[in-house]
Amino acid sequence: MACKGRVIVSGIGKSGHIGRKIAATLASTGTPAYFVHATEASHGDLGMIGPDDVCLLISNSGETAELRDIVYHTQRFSIPMIGISSKSGSTLMKAADHRLTLPACPEACPIGLAPTTSTTLTLALGDALAVALMERRGFAPKDFGVYHPGGKLGAQMRSVADLMHSGDALPVLDDDAPMADVLLAMTSKGFGVCILVRDGIISGVITDGDLRRNMDGLMERRALDVATKKPASVPPDCSAPEALALLNARALTVLIVADAGNRPVGVLHLHDLLRAGVV
Repeated sequence: MACKGRVIVSGIGKSGHIGRKIAATLASTGTPAYFVHATEASHGDLGMIGPDDVCLLISNSGETAELRDIVYHTQRFSIPMIGISSKSGSTLMKAADHRLTLPACPEACPIGLAPTTSTTLTLALGDALAVALMERRGFAPKDFGVYHPGGKLGAQMRSVADLMHSGDALPVLDDDAPMADVLLAMTSKGFGVCILVRDGIISGVITDGDLRRNMDGLMERRALDVATKKPASVPPDCSAPEALALLNARALTVLIVADAGNRPVGVLHLHDLLRAGVV
């Protein structure tokens, strides 16, 4: 938590694979982290480890020879070192500034040799560290979204403001506008809706459905005469999945995005959500 640099994780073999995952989980949850391969460290990658870093070294036996140079490096430059091992009296744990000792459980494989139980315990411990740091940092969903902009997770973390159409793209008219202007706005903007305002405040919305329900004498009416009053709207900081849920619940294809004063600031179409992968 107090580290000013990065958490440098290292290990060899299966411990190395688990270490990579721990580093990735830390980095994606607000704790800068990087995996350094122990063998490569002995051939120049020690330069990746700085005095503001913390080293997290993993070895179930605590006797992994390839970690030796990293251990010496931490001692030479007074870099805090955390050891993870099931052997509390091992060389690694004796050298460590902080010791996280795993339970001495037998491996689950039939011959008792393949790293199975030990790697699972190490992975669980790494995840526990990451979660504890998230709680201490107050790491929120919006922070998670910053580190996960791509793929399914990124889509789920996006807000309406990220996807909405705004500015000149908005089909907005005063609520006393003639129907000819309404039809032009609905057609030219391409959303199939027209947002009506009075003194800048949303007073209604006209959809294709409203037009069909009011075909009799339509062109002689004013906009508000055929509008749906109190239309569904969401704030810009609404999450994309919440917006999708509202569209589905109300069988809508378009949502108005309104600010705290109920002024229109954007339009969100169902297709915008689908293109972004919010499904």
